[in-house]
Parts: sequence; structure tokens; C-alpha cells
Amino acid sequence: MRHRVKTRKLSRTSAHRRALARNLTAALVEHERIVTTLVKAKAHRSFVEKLVSLARNSTLANKRRALAILGNDRKTVTKLFDVLGPRFAVRPGGYTRIIKLAKPRLGDNADRAIFEFVERTGVEGEAYAPPVKVEELETPLADAPDDEDGVEESPGEEGEEE
Repeated sequence: MRHRVKTRKLSRTSAHRRALARNLTAALVEHERIVTTLVKAKAHRSFVEKLVSLARNSTLANKRRALAILGNDRKTVTKLFDVLGPRFAVRPGGYTRIIKLAKPRLGDNADRAIFEFVERTGVEGEAYAPPVKVEELETPLADAPDDEDGVEESPGEEGEEE
């Protein structure tokens, strides 16, 4: 019986599972969106979210803990603490999203999923800008002065040269 057993073994040894977790996390931090199997995404969601929570408080001790967890991958830890930590500084958890894809993987029919951060940048490396509400957008028609006679001129009518 598997009472109170939380880890998913994924048919791998413990060293292989640790390497898989590090590689998935490094790929997710680098690209901010990856396509993987649904089971792998669900199994490693808590691993990634704990690292992002660690990166919210940028101290030397936390950076060293992240380096130890990720196996001295400095590029991943740098982006984690410089980009992702400040981006999620005010968010109280729930940093990742898993979206199940409709088509399974061709080779073995495994369910696929998109594993991504909830507040992704449009272009990789750009700073995150929160979405703008519709009410905050200025419409150019509301600020334009109205014509007195109500007739609009098309741009090509006056001053045509032959």
C-alpha cells in the first residue's frame, strides 16, 4: 500500500529523478515555457515553486541553497534571482501553470502539457509589465475635437494634383 507516499517515482532511480528535476527547472527558468508530459509537470511543479519562493528573498544564503539544489548551474540561479524573484515578489504562491494539450505524444501516446510561469514576458529577457486595464487606456476618439458641421473629409479630396 502507498499510504502517505507523496513522491512520484516516474520509473526512474533517485539520481535520475534528481537530474530530471534539475533539467526541467533549468529549461523552465531559461525559456519560461516548456512542453513536457503531464505527469512530469505535475511532479515537478512544487520543486520549481519552492525555488521561486527561495528566489523572492535574494540573500547570499538563498543563492547558495539554490546552487546546491540545482547542481551549481549559475546561469539558471542568476536568472532565478535577478528576473523571476523580483517578478513574483508580491505574489503569494502559484507561480506556475500547467495546461494540458489536446494531442498526446506520438511515440508512446503520453499526455503532453505546457508547463509555464503565470507572468511570462512577451520577449525573453524583457522585464515583466503588468497588464493594463481597459479603463486605463486612452482612446484617441474621446480626446479629439468634434467637427462643427459633422462632415468628415477624406484625406485625398482637397489639394489633389494632376
